[in-house]
Amino acid sequence: MNRRNFCIVLCMLCALCACGEKKVEAKRYPMQGEVKALDASAKTATIAAGKIGDWMEAMTMEYKVQPETDFQKLHVGDKIEATVVVEEPRYYVTDVKVVK
Repeated sequence: MNRRNFCIVLCMLCALCACGEKKVEAKRYPMQGEVKALDASAKTATIAAGKIGDWMEAMTMEYKVQPETDFQKLHVGDKIEATVVVEEPRYYVTDVKVVK
């Protein structure tokens, strides 16, 4: 096989491999919880949350908060409602609302 044919076959194989990849759809879950700690440098919040859909049982864990404007409105002790976005293996909290 000459170099030109090899390049054509290689390009075709790459195209076929790319067609087989499926982007995993992000899952979104409502969350209710209480902010236990904040890390301003990492933009994370430790949140004690109830059960989160079929993704997570009730527990306290650290979540990245996006966008930064949502992180800025948080204080330790705040009760919140938010959305957890799961894009395995990554997850983060967004649409944060502080509730009374």
